[in-house]
Amino acid sequence: MRALLPVITLAVLAAGPGSACAQSCETLIDKVTAETAATATERRSDYASFTAGPDMTLSLACGSPNLSSVGAQYRGANPPDAYYETFGRAGHAVTGIDATTITEAGRKAQAAAVRLRHSNVDLGGARITCSAMVSPDKGPLTLCAVIEHSDRS
Repeated sequence: MRALLPVITLAVLAAGPGSACAQSCETLIDKVTAETAATATERRSDYASFTAGPDMTLSLACGSPNLSSVGAQYRGANPPDAYYETFGRAGHAVTGIDATTITEAGRKAQAAAVRLRHSNVDLGGARITCSAMVSPDKGPLTLCAVIEHSDRS
């Protein structure tokens, strides 16, 4: 799953210019941990990674000056409900957007990504982006991220 971290990092860099309301990374790490029960495996001043199950990891890129994002990686082509629920709760921890809204947007983006390899769903204040791929050494992978943006409409 470590090979997936550059993909999520690129998604975070695409999030755009910063926000005055960006929270400290420690605060976001604590929120993601509390919302998802995931275990932080790496903590830096601007990034954290988590184990959220045997085939699932989370990665958090913290704002300031860029807006924050959280990604969920699953080893497999058909993630279980728990993947989407954890993704929704992690997204809520970072963006404040309702977890159910993020969960459903993740399902929609992933369903389209299976056909198109990549798909986006825009929500007020965030973009949900999902990719479906096959790694030569890891097999099918599901990658989704919630990326904050400054348009809150």
